[in-house]
Amino acid sequence: MRRGLRFVPLALLLAVVLELVVFVAVGRQVGFGTAVLAVFVASLLGLVLLRREGMRAWRGFRAAAEAGQPPGAQVTDGLVGLVGALLLAAPGLLSGLVGLLLLVPPLRRLSRAGVRRAAERRVSSMVAGDLFGPRRVRVRRGDPQPPPAPPTAEPTVVDGGRAIEGEIVEPGRN
Repeated sequence: MRRGLRFVPLALLLAVVLELVVFVAVGRQVGFGTAVLAVFVASLLGLVLLRREGMRAWRGFRAAAEAGQPPGAQVTDGLVGLVGALLLAAPGLLSGLVGLLLLVPPLRRLSRAGVRRAAERRVSSMVAGDLFGPRRVRVRRGDPQPPPAPPTAEPTVVDGGRAIEGEIVEPGRN
């Protein structure tokens, strides 16, 4: 994880340069006054949506906690919504477009699934179970299979074509 952090300043610099290039290109096409107005309107909309998405995420988390259900789906949905609204609020046409795309329901679902997979890879099986509920796995009976690929792959196990419910438990943990 720390190795990837060294590229953050370079990525931020690249994002700023891309924002400037896009702003100049749009400004030349539609006029700089219109481009500035578009950035202002997008930022204002992002600020309004930031508040709405934050409240929505908090309500979803509380509802899941009160119902005794794992809050992972509400947390990831809220996180994607907040990132989308934050990108929309940030001044820039490119970041605004990406933020707006994250708020569109089909793309939001895709992003939410990606955030969930990333979270499941970074936390223990026990924590992932607490966040997202029990996972379904398929188990095969028969000859032992070679160990599965790294933890990014989902284990597949089947019993004569019939799925077996199970829970992933880390050795040495109760």
